[in-house]
Amino acid sequence: MKNPAFSFHPACLMKTTFLPVCVLLLSQLPLHAQTASPPPKGEPTNAAEAAAQKAAAEKEIDAKYQELVSRLPEDQQAWERVLQEQLGGFYLPIHKREKISGRSSAWDFGTDDPKLPRVLLIGDSVSRGYTQAVRKALTGKANVHRAPANCGPTASGIKNIETWLGNDQWDVIHFNFGIHDRNTPLQDYTGRLDQLVERLAKTGAKLVWATTTPIPDTPEGKQTASSIVERNKAAREVMAKHGVATDDLFGAVTPHLAEYQNPNDVHFNGPGYDFLGRQVALSIETALK
Repeated sequence: MKNPAFSFHPACLMKTTFLPVCVLLLSQLPLHAQTASPPPKGEPTNAAEAAAQKAAAEKEIDAKYQELVSRLPEDQQAWERVLQEQLGGFYLPIHKREKISGRSSAWDFGTDDPKLPRVLLIGDSVSRGYTQAVRKALTGKANVHRAPANCGPTASGIKNIETWLGNDQWDVIHFNFGIHDRNTPLQDYTGRLDQLVERLAKTGAKLVWATTTPIPDTPEGKQTASSIVERNKAAREVMAKHGVATDDLFGAVTPHLAEYQNPNDVHFNGPGYDFLGRQVALSIETALK
């Protein structure tokens, strides 16, 4: 049976002399049907409140993070200080949330097995995405570390390479710069890449260059798929000059983009990063042999 409070009274269609009847019927509606519901308790009612709540939440996360870091051994505290300097405004808050939640991440402090070789991964957010998969694939075979940053373009590499290398000895360095250089003039890109290879070679480590994974075109033309093809070609020439091995991630993943790459994005889904991680691990194992 219909609720009479919600029945449509024919009187409302009659002459305006029956308007009081309609008003009477409306007055019988439940209060929540007459007025907009207030926001749930605790939710912001305007932009200023939303910003204040966000700031308060970030302050609470930072306090928990700092307290956690203060209880770490000195070498791990030193690593966290480097991350605080290198991760920037986007990745540092993510790292803090992961750290206080106890979630493992690409930037975990690496405790080495002294019997195993040491591997360093240098690269951007795609490299970050496959770091955990590389570690898993090389468990018991190598100590896998990554640079304490989203390494970005070659210009950032020139500026920060000493920090990323640290004072440690590396057996293999697997590295890439490309997506963040998609609009860098080719001459500047190859010039900086040449400098970086020369510096990495001084470590005595075996070097493995990863070709840059594909990117989609954007309607406004701010990035093009062809820019990565051009930079991979130019990078191959630099690596050939220095005798650096190549891990062709571009070629490996291109046939699987529909399955592994997020739509209209340079990044990959979980299975995609697992796929890339296995490819990277194979190239590192080859270098270690």
